[in-house]
Amino acid sequence: MAKVAFIGLGVMGYPMAGHLKVKGGHEVTVYNRTTAKAEAWVQQFGGTHALTPADAAKDADFVFTCVGNDDDLRSVTIGPDGVLSGMKAGAVLIDNTTASAEVARELAEAAAARGCGFVDAPVSGGQAGAENGVLTVMCGAEPEVYEKAKPVIDAYARMVGLMGPAGAGQLTKMVNQICIAGLVQGLAEGIHFGKKAGLDIEKVIEVISKGAAGSWQMENRHKTMNVGKYDFGFAVDWMRKDLDIVLSEARNNGANLPVTALVDQFYGEVQKLGGKRWDTSSLLARLEAK
Repeated sequence: MAKVAFIGLGVMGYPMAGHLKVKGGHEVTVYNRTTAKAEAWVQQFGGTHALTPADAAKDADFVFTCVGNDDDLRSVTIGPDGVLSGMKAGAVLIDNTTASAEVARELAEAAAARGCGFVDAPVSGGQAGAENGVLTVMCGAEPEVYEKAKPVIDAYARMVGLMGPAGAGQLTKMVNQICIAGLVQGLAEGIHFGKKAGLDIEKVIEVISKGAAGSWQMENRHKTMNVGKYDFGFAVDWMRKDLDIVLSEARNNGANLPVTALVDQFYGEVQKLGGKRWDTSSLLARLEAK
């Protein structure tokens, strides 16, 4: 059992912190910007909550962060009352936020200056994966820091992998989002075409999902897409945030991402349809609105 702090109790962080307490058996202190959410977590899982990130991190062996974006991350780590001001030497900061590789490298340097380890550890699997403790975790860290952190991360993960040094986890998450964007657009177009052709979509998917066209998106989203329901997971606003990070990194490294850039524009159209909080499979709604 370790002393753990968890900063950020959103739709992902709330259950992840719960797995650290229940499945991992760790002593967990949480912090959330909205104190009521932290109090609710303690009521459900036990543990304690702190009034600042620094207080939560005090004496912790591992400090997890899971917040919205680069600015939020800097605020809870290197800002006033950030976790790094409260962490002890030898502790490890593990960031589950989907953020830029740049901020990951920045935090790795800041942690090292305090004698702490750092792992950028973005996750994939969505809200359901967080609730069921079966997330995929892509890590960027020094090998010895990763080996120290992995047994703790395992509490909420199905797959944990070391991708390289600091920033490599975030870069791998970018590859993940690139692949998802293209897959969902292809699935949306396939369903749209099938409907226009007068096919029974359920029968079509039953057949093609067992062949080369099959994917997680097809297995888990085709039914809800077919009936126009888009409240089952990762929101369009969040995906656009992630794709903005991807496209910014591509401009820096020279990668050519025409499909990703186009799908990002399509998600912008979904937002204009009122779909900011719809899940990413709502690309079909755009096609059906034409």
